Amino acid sequence: MSRRVLVTGAYRGIGAACALAFAGTGARVALADIRKPDETAAAAAKAGAAETLALACDVSDEGAVLSVGEAVKKTFGGLDVVVHCAGVIHEAPLLETPVADFDRVIAINLRGSFLVGKMAIGLMEEGTVEAPARVIMIASDMAYYGRETFSPYVASKHGVLGLVRSWAKEFAPRVLVNAICPGPIDTEMLGAANMSAEWRARELAIPLARFGQPEEIGELALFLAGSGGRYFTGQGVGSNGGSIMP
Repeated sequence: MSRRVLVTGAYRGIGAACALAFAGTGARVALADIRKPDETAAAAAKAGAAETLALACDVSDEGAVLSVGEAVKKTFGGLDVVVHCAGVIHEAPLLETPVADFDRVIAINLRGSFLVGKMAIGLMEEGTVEAPARVIMIASDMAYYGRETFSPYVASKHGVLGLVRSWAKEFAPRVLVNAICPGPIDTEMLGAANMSAEWRARELAIPLARFGQPEEIGELALFLAGSGGRYFTGQGVGSNGGSIMP
């Protein structure tokens, strides 16, 4: 039976790559994004998804997240895997960061993770010790090392790791809960193509000296959701080119 997978932030970048990775396994894939991800859903169908479902969702809105859960329950009957990729990044010196900007980052990145995780785990009724369901959250390498002028983003992603560790203990062994902590990934959100030479050099000052690709995060998500990931829970797994080595 095809696995039932929900991917948020599926319109572009890491979310789209994760959706296509699972589609290639023949999964039934629900895709959610604040912009309805119809194009990604069509690409997922071409990639081999058994069924696709495209949904518009603001992950910071509880009602919107619950509506996604209702649609997934109605269409798929439940959920086996969630990959929560929706998020925003914010850069500004602390003294130039309005409280409203901090609230927005926390609402989307941390509140959104709480809402999506709670909804998804509630749909994972068929997870068992032998075949546990999987929750995969996208955090960040910055959650470990911090970075000046990114404090709201760093705080939000550090909070995501706290949710992951708590849920891993609460729902084991029926549900395995992990985070992926990417380093610099070449996506539109990071804006690698528009970086100054100085900022690009800083991002590339890591052992592998290159940006990661969204597809590499999709491959890691597949691993964590597959048989190779059966002994992982409560972890922040780095795909980061060596930016951190915890």
